[in-house]
Amino acid sequence: MRNKWISHKDFKKQLLKNPAARLEYEKLQPEFSVIRATIEARMKKGITQKKLAAKLKTKQSVISRLETGRGNPTLSFLQRLAAAVGTRLEINFRPLAS
Repeated sequence: MRNKWISHKDFKKQLLKNPAARLEYEKLQPEFSVIRATIEARMKKGITQKKLAAKLKTKQSVISRLETGRGNPTLSFLQRLAAAVGTRLEINFRPLAS
């Protein structure tokens, strides 16, 4: 019997039907937001990870780890990153959805 391949979108949709999986996914949203914002800002600026790293006086691997979710940046680093791509860092607290 052959494996049936499904798209990432369909897999995610099926997985998130499980309440425990949905809760864990929602807990990761702040990290996903940082990753998404970092990649989008860098791409909008039209620079590579290597060029961004040079602006921040760090290594390309640090940017790669951040963009793949394997890094744990400090607020200070995120502020420097924001300045390097011509943006500012904003953090918001919102009420939990009921």
